[in-house]
Amino acid sequence: MSYPQKVRIVEVGARDGLQNEKQPINVATKLSLIHQLVDAGIVHIEAGSFVNPKWVPQMAGSADVFNGLQRQRGVTYSALTPNMKGFEAALAAGASEVAIFGAASESFSQKNINCSIAESIVRFKPVMEAAQKANIPVRGYVSCIAGCPYEGDISIDKVAEVAHTLFDMGCYEISLGDTIGVGTPAVIRRIIAATQQQVPIEKLAVHFHDTYGQALANIYAALELGVSVIDSSVAGLGGCPYAQGASGNVATEDVVYMLNGLGIDHGIDLDKLIQAGTSICQHLGRSSGSKVAIACQG
Repeated sequence: MSYPQKVRIVEVGARDGLQNEKQPINVATKLSLIHQLVDAGIVHIEAGSFVNPKWVPQMAGSADVFNGLQRQRGVTYSALTPNMKGFEAALAAGASEVAIFGAASESFSQKNINCSIAESIVRFKPVMEAAQKANIPVRGYVSCIAGCPYEGDISIDKVAEVAHTLFDMGCYEISLGDTIGVGTPAVIRRIIAATQQQVPIEKLAVHFHDTYGQALANIYAALELGVSVIDSSVAGLGGCPYAQGASGNVATEDVVYMLNGLGIDHGIDLDKLIQAGTSICQHLGRSSGSKVAIACQG
C-alpha cells in the first residue's frame, strides 16, 4: 500500500477544540497551549476565530491571542473568518492565513452561519477578493460531509460540488469535515473519490470527529487514497456548538502515533505533544480524549 511520505497536521485544538468548552478560558491559557504545540513541532495551527462572540463566546479574545503570539518562522497561524468583518479583524490581528467554512447541508448552513449554502458562497466572495489583495492564503472547510444532525444523510455529489466551488473561488486547500463523526471508511472513500474528480487530491485535507470511534480508521482510508493533510485537536478537545452530541476531533496524539507506526514523516515530537495536551486538560479540569496520552501516562 502506498501512503504519502509526509503528512502535514493542521492543529485545531486552540480554536475548534476550545470553542465548545463551557468554562471561560483566558488569553494566557490559549497562548500557553499554542506555544507548547509549536514547541512540539506543529507548523500549522488554528489560533482563533473572528466570529460574533455572542454565538461563540470562547473565541471572544482571538485578537488578543494573535497579538500575544511569540511567532516562530515557518509556522502558519490561521483564523476562522465567516465574513468581511471577521476577515478585517483577522487581518488587523496579523493572521497569516484565514479559513472560510461552508457546509454540504442546507440545514446546517442555516444553523451555523444563518444563511443558505448559495448565500454563504456569495458572502465569501468579498473575503476572497480582499484576501487576494492582501496576499493572505484562504483555506476552505466543507462541514457535514458524511451526515448532518438535522438532515441525516448527505449527497456525496453535494460535497464534491461545494468543495469545487470553494476551490474555484481561490481556496488553496479544502478540508472535508465529518462534523458529527458518523462516517465509516467505505463512505469516506466514496466521498474522497467523488471530490477528487473536482479538486486535486493534493489539495484535499480531512477533518474527522470521533463521535462513533471511526476517526482513525477514516484517516487511514484517506491516507490510502493519497490525502496528506490531517486536521486534528490535541487531547481530542472539541465538538461543535451547532451539532449536539458531536464529540471532539480526533486527538492529535493518536494521529501522530498511527503515523509513526506507518513510517510517515510529520515532524512532531509525541512526548511534547502529550505534555501540551496534559497541560490544557489540567487547566480545564478534564481528562484527555487521547487514548495514546492516557496509555503513555498510565
